[in-house]
Amino acid sequence: MGSTSDLPVMEKAADVLNDFEVPFEIIALSAHRTPEEVERYSREARDRGIKVIIAGAGMAAHLPGVIAAQTTVPVIGVPIKATLDGWDSILSILQMPPGIPVATVGVNAARNAGLLTIQMLALSDSDLMKKFTGFKEDLKKKVIRANKELATVKKYPYKTN
Repeated sequence: MGSTSDLPVMEKAADVLNDFEVPFEIIALSAHRTPEEVERYSREARDRGIKVIIAGAGMAAHLPGVIAAQTTVPVIGVPIKATLDGWDSILSILQMPPGIPVATVGVNAARNAGLLTIQMLALSDSDLMKKFTGFKEDLKKKVIRANKELATVKKYPYKTN
């Protein structure tokens, strides 16, 4: 993340990874204040066993793109709402030049970044795929239960004139 002020958003990704028992590290790096550290981290990521990087930043949200430019590890960008309802962040992350892809989730949607990471890792991990498949089934069951509960809501007959 760009700074520790991003933690309230980014910890949602950490929660998902913890729920699926996937090890991770969390670190604050600034594309503008600590560019050498960002470069080192990005270049060493694959050799250290990192398979996916989730990078979140607000305002001048260059962190995901700067990381993606320096690594072959997939990068998921989380735009963080700091100004302009987050549009400055989302456009900074989304509009990458050809050859430097960054997957982008919605504004403050670090939970989805965590889930996308799980999906990516599950492609080569059958146990993780089983957990993720169960998670998706649970989502479906929640909607079915909600519809059963909604069916009990008292409805007045619809009248036509």
